[in-house]
Amino acid sequence: MKPERDIEKTYTSKQFVQKLRRLADSIEKGERFAIQIAGERIYVPAGALYNIEHEREGDSEEIEFQIKWTN
Repeated sequence: MKPERDIEKTYTSKQFVQKLRRLADSIEKGERFAIQIAGERIYVPAGALYNIEHEREGDSEEIEFQIKWTN
């Protein structure tokens, strides 16, 4: 079993767009998506669930694009 992990990684706009583009291409093709985050390669299966979360607290807002799956 892999150790638990909770990492937030910040990317430049260009890097973020590249990753989103690769993700969208994988989803359209029905293929798994591979991404490296903080030195670990993650493989997202084609059947993963995708959702978008919006949070607001005071004058701060956040949108999270989430991908969930079970190994």
